[in-house]
Amino acid sequence: MNKRKVIKLLLVIVWMGLIFMFSNENGRESTKTSDTFLYKIVEVITSEKLTKEDKIELTNKYMFIVRKCAHFFLYFALAILVFIYLKEYIDISPSIIIYTIIFIIIYASSDEIHQLFISNRSGSIKDVLIDTSGGVTSILISYFICKLKMKK
Repeated sequence: MNKRKVIKLLLVIVWMGLIFMFSNENGRESTKTSDTFLYKIVEVITSEKLTKEDKIELTNKYMFIVRKCAHFFLYFALAILVFIYLKEYIDISPSIIIYTIIFIIIYASSDEIHQLFISNRSGSIKDVLIDTSGGVTSILISYFICKLKMKK
């Protein structure tokens, strides 16, 4: 395997590890990570305009959507990395889309099953669907970009 293929494979593995790391946080740690991230965004956007209590309320109000967007983004990026890696072995064709989507569904499902064994966490079919939709979105974008480049 040449150096380029190894690097692409390592990127996939590192990103999978990142997802696993987030998934491995217990419920309290996961909530704290999300809260801290969103609170910092709220602070930057609102600056001095809101009190600390108002910022916390705003953080709580948008927490659900931010967490679901994180699911979407993590698998959006994973699908791109898998697609780039598979391009080394498979011609740009619908089969590369299918293989990538199957990979994303399996990894997202295993991630949710893993969460069943983590304190204060639960697995969710909805999250698998959100993860898969992130992957499908990015893989379709990647596929069409590659097709356009091939026509030039």
